[in-house]
Amino acid sequence: MELATAELEELARRRDDLRAAHLREPDERGSTPARGVHHVALLCSDVERTIDFYQGLIGFPLTDLFENRDYAGSTHMFFDIGNGNFLAFFDFPGLDLGPYAEVLGGLHHLAISVDPDRWEEIRGRLESNGVEYHRVKTSIYFPDPDGARIELIADPLGEMYGRRVG
Repeated sequence: MELATAELEELARRRDDLRAAHLREPDERGSTPARGVHHVALLCSDVERTIDFYQGLIGFPLTDLFENRDYAGSTHMFFDIGNGNFLAFFDFPGLDLGPYAEVLGGLHHLAISVDPDRWEEIRGRLESNGVEYHRVKTSIYFPDPDGARIELIADPLGEMYGRRVG
């Protein structure tokens, strides 16, 4: 469903109003209490397939793997995505979880910045391994083995398509 021109114009005005009301200049923002993303946790259906994909194909090193404290028999694993940040996964054997779905409050996609040279290497590996992807400027979007959408962006942290976002 596409929005009508009048609806798009109203949404653009609403964004302008939100920017005027809430967006502050960098020197007026103050500092954040956060130190960064410790980890983002996703679900997987097959631990070894997830390791093969993220470590083997994408190149994110597996850094730890242990039993999930919240569910007996479940595996909790971590992949290094740079700057002290991790991508974590749980499996929940026996719970018969449904397929990935885009829902309010759910994951739309996870964007991870990678060096431009490594970005091109990974894009080539995705292509040679038959992983379908969509390219937009310096971003590639693709599903992981369980359908979660991943974006690899060759822009530096804090930038997106030449625009400073931080």
